[in-house]
Amino acid sequence: MSLQRTFSIIKPDATRRNVTGAVNKMIEEAGLRIVAQKRIQMTEAQAQEFYSVHKERPFYGELVSFMISGPVVVQVLEGTDAVATYRGVMGATNPADAEEGTIRKALAESIEANSVHGSDSDENAAIEIAHFFTEDEIVG
Repeated sequence: MSLQRTFSIIKPDATRRNVTGAVNKMIEEAGLRIVAQKRIQMTEAQAQEFYSVHKERPFYGELVSFMISGPVVVQVLEGTDAVATYRGVMGATNPADAEEGTIRKALAESIEANSVHGSDSDENAAIEIAHFFTEDEIVG
């Protein structure tokens, strides 16, 4: 087990419902530290670039529109095996399939409005973190 960083987005559905603190509490209770965090209004260009891996998928346009529909909170999380730990605390993409005690089971509205995004690998975490943060902004 090693200390890692991962990337998180608290999505517009969660910020709209003012559950950012509840998400942060679950993150911290899972043993992760929030070492950088900022609330932003993602631009269409930022969302298109961030989700470019999904560009050919039929849901791409809806995903981009959703992610720019309101503020998001972008975060850098740090902890032992942070990627796997955060993926576990997020729960399954579909909240109906998520385990009790996970963010998505407790807070998500639907498979589309599932409250959070998290990196799926160390490599993608580094890419996603660099998309929104400079090293100077990560102060954990």
